[in-house]
Amino acid sequence: MEVVIGHDRGIKFRYPWIIPGIGSTNIAKNNWEGIAIGSALAGTGLTIGENVAGMDSQARIVHGRVVDTADLKRRVKLYKDAQRDGYGAIIVQANVEDSRLGAQEYAIEKLGVECVELKWGQGAKDIGGEVKIADLKKAQMLYERGYIVLPNPTDPHVIRAFEQGAFKEFERHSRVGMVSEDSFARRVQELRNAGAKYVFLKTGAYRPADLARAIAYSSRHKIDMLTVDGAGGGTGMSPWRMMNEWGVPPVELHSLLYRYAKRLADKGQYVPPLVVAGGFAFEDQIFKGLALGAPYVKMVGMARGPIAAAMVGKTIGQAIHHGEIPVYIERFGDSVDEIFVTASDLRAELGSREFEKLPPGALGLYTYYERLAQGLRQLMAGSRKFALEHLSRNDLAALTREAAEISGIRHIMEVDQDEVDRILNV
Repeated sequence: MEVVIGHDRGIKFRYPWIIPGIGSTNIAKNNWEGIAIGSALAGTGLTIGENVAGMDSQARIVHGRVVDTADLKRRVKLYKDAQRDGYGAIIVQANVEDSRLGAQEYAIEKLGVECVELKWGQGAKDIGGEVKIADLKKAQMLYERGYIVLPNPTDPHVIRAFEQGAFKEFERHSRVGMVSEDSFARRVQELRNAGAKYVFLKTGAYRPADLARAIAYSSRHKIDMLTVDGAGGGTGMSPWRMMNEWGVPPVELHSLLYRYAKRLADKGQYVPPLVVAGGFAFEDQIFKGLALGAPYVKMVGMARGPIAAAMVGKTIGQAIHHGEIPVYIERFGDSVDEIFVTASDLRAELGSREFEKLPPGALGLYTYYERLAQGLRQLMAGSRKFALEHLSRNDLAALTREAAEISGIRHIMEVDQDEVDRILNV
């Protein structure tokens, strides 16, 4: 189940999935302890998403550059302190605003981060709302740091309207990025010069030409990992109609990704390890994502599923603490050791002293990951594939002609046709 990536094969994960970027939203910040520690214990990758430094009211910014943070520092430390045996990686992502602030250079130089990721788009999408700010002082701070804040929190008329209750929240937006190969290559080299050991790229469900640019630029400039996210929106506030209507749907997007990767590979060109994301939550979906993109897709990206698992673990922990365990959970027991099926193994591995320090959110995420791993093993064994490198597109079948046409996967009525003909001696 292990995955090894990087130009020097220096990054190793215990499982073929990664959290591909959760940033400045409250849901990420409020659940980070469980997410970070659970990911590190499981030996999987975790990406700190965009705008974390810029949104940090305690961050020190001198001459437009980040020199100290509270939130980003905390996020990196929580993960690193829980890492075991060299597995996993903490990755710091950056958008246009983060790059202006020098957030990745700060993470590399001051926090010892080795992996950084460039992010194409705005928010989790090509365009869309990001976060809402209910505090006037914070809205003004973000405006002063160069963010686009709507309406203008320094306008006296706007301030008066806010104080009178005419509206309750400001919107903070990032600038829209525009990509050229020259600027991309320059930024990659800047990060390597700053000390980044591994440079990744994440892109979204944009036009096919942009997907081609992403994989071609990643190939030419030796990017260590490329993530292609087909999700309609992330964990931030996203306009509902836009989420429903924009972009290329995941199966179509990832089918195009396979085609483009194969074209490069057939020419003998470098294809970076690929990660597909967008609605993945369970082991059958992970199997399909890996097989659809085999042999180029090495991992699946998931955010909402892991966040939900950490939140559920945290909620159960609070219920245990207050002695208010719901009946449907109480049937398993009334303690962490009884309710979380992985607790006994983790206690044995870590020792009781370290185990007692674990937040329940981390146990929730770790247990969810163990469930995914066991389920994936079962599906792989059912296909008689006993290692990830043996997964192939031949492990899938399309149930409709349309799906077959889009994906290039054989229709179920045509699967094994050559072998069937040989067996029947036709």
